[in-house]
Amino acid sequence: MIRCIIIEDQPPAQRVLQKYVGEMNNMELRATFADALKAMDYLKTEPIDLIFLDIHLPKISGMDFLKALHDKPHVILTTAFSEYALESYEYQVLDYLLKPFSFERFVKAVSKVPAPSVLKQALVPETKPRSATEVLFIKSGYDHLRIAVEDIFYIQSEADYTEIFTSGKKHLTSHSLKHWLQTLPTGKFAQVHKSYIVNTQHIVKVSGNRIFFDQENFIPIGRAYREDFVERYLK
Repeated sequence: MIRCIIIEDQPPAQRVLQKYVGEMNNMELRATFADALKAMDYLKTEPIDLIFLDIHLPKISGMDFLKALHDKPHVILTTAFSEYALESYEYQVLDYLLKPFSFERFVKAVSKVPAPSVLKQALVPETKPRSATEVLFIKSGYDHLRIAVEDIFYIQSEADYTEIFTSGKKHLTSHSLKHWLQTLPTGKFAQVHKSYIVNTQHIVKVSGNRIFFDQENFIPIGRAYREDFVERYLK
């Protein structure tokens, strides 16, 4: 769960961000602040993963707030003024949302945030194998779709999104390929290309640098991944 706060002095903008955060199943809004000084005091005692930060704030600007932070959480800037975009990236912000922004643009920005719970889980070895009937819930609009892990054929990266391919269907998600590598059961799923993860249980044959699921449907094997894939699964 991504723990976040909002630093925004305009109530309409606060409400938009609060609504968008509420639509995300992997985010938890901890607090909203109208000025950065109160947020700075809050951050001294509360662990936060992400800040939505307006640039034009009372008392201290968002840019001055950024300069004053030492151990920075991830930051996504929100502003109605585009002239600060270049300067903002000097402070390693994740993204720059120009108001008014859509929910789709918000999702694109949030997809760049590493999920702390997922990263932590990836560092802890599993004590028992995961169930073959494990399921995922994928957010699609206002719905959460249930997908059985065993039904996944492969996952393809598309820019800032990924597509999950099952039998005859595909589902668009805002998660990265790295997220799925850390989430899906090890031993069954393998990255075989910079843009593909494959469920090895659905492989029908491997021919040259291609993995086939039937006579017509296949995905490529990247040169950098072939040796490891052959060593793990074809010997």
